[in-house]
Amino acid sequence: MTTGIIAINFGEPPDLDREQVVKFLERIFVASGLGSHADPEKLRAHARGLAESRAPGLLEEYAEIGGSPLNQQADDQARRLGEELAARGHDVETYSAFQFTPPFVEEVVGRARSDGIERVVGLPVYPMCGHSTTVAALRQLRDAIDAEDGWDPGVLELSGWHRHPDFYAFHVDHIRHFAATEGIDLLAPDTAFLFSIHGTPIKYLEQGNRYDRYVEEACDGIARRLGLETYHLGYQNHTNRPIEWTQPDVEDVVKGLDATRVVTMPLAFMHEQSETLAELDHELRQRAEQEGLTFHRIPVPHDDPRFVSILADLVEAGFGQGVGASRVQLRRCLCRRGGTALCTSGLRLESTVVPAREAKLRAPSG
Repeated sequence: MTTGIIAINFGEPPDLDREQVVKFLERIFVASGLGSHADPEKLRAHARGLAESRAPGLLEEYAEIGGSPLNQQADDQARRLGEELAARGHDVETYSAFQFTPPFVEEVVGRARSDGIERVVGLPVYPMCGHSTTVAALRQLRDAIDAEDGWDPGVLELSGWHRHPDFYAFHVDHIRHFAATEGIDLLAPDTAFLFSIHGTPIKYLEQGNRYDRYVEEACDGIARRLGLETYHLGYQNHTNRPIEWTQPDVEDVVKGLDATRVVTMPLAFMHEQSETLAELDHELRQRAEQEGLTFHRIPVPHDDPRFVSILADLVEAGFGQGVGASRVQLRRCLCRRGGTALCTSGLRLESTVVPAREAKLRAPSG
């Protein structure tokens, strides 16, 4: 059976083209249903207006960082995943698809069909399961396949994977290497460690998505392994959208730090992009320095071979064969309701970690 692995990412416009950026934002706003218009044309018109108003700021960010590297890094990850699976003896094709920039999920699905793919593996490259990321990406994939008349491949959906056995160790090693290189003592009393997490609208959490719980769990697991007695967590929210977002906001957390330096880790990101290179390296750095803090930001380990190994393990676990099948236990995803997605967190009842929106500072549990 010919298998195609479709690695799905959010995507960002790679060029500083205003119309590309406007269309990118419009697609995001339509997908999130901002404006609550039942009429698709009114929704699209409203989204277009929001996109037009937001585009200048985003273009300024892209110009500041020299364009977004997200898509190129994602393409490279998909390529290396194919090489890793081939080295493990699997005959697969790997594809890179994006939710909001070309090549779109629909385009890549069509390409997979033309290539004679008989089984599709959908693999969103987001560690923690979120409504607008993992869940939406898998829904797009399924809709695109269903729209292909006369083609009925087997479909394996892989969802959140932060509970892969190497996920914490992978990040802990990366953090320690960064700290050693920069000469930072992470356990010093005047050092604040801050997890900066991509925010999500509260309405998704109220509808049952468990993103905040998984975020808390992942932060807690990494902090304990680093030996941190305390740590901080803040969300990078998009307050230009008229809805309630996860709290606390990362800039508010920085304002309240009692320290001389802050070490920031963007845990939920697996690529460098505008949210890391502009929002953290420029905007959050400026805020921290205004508060008298020395700012350090841990790079995203997007090209670390251990990350690709984690993805390969997930695919093998889905296949039920290979090294990954013995290392990773997959269960039905609770966030992807009505679907057949599998993840590393499924069928667990309640998280033992306090939701992020209810606590600004905590000591690691356990």
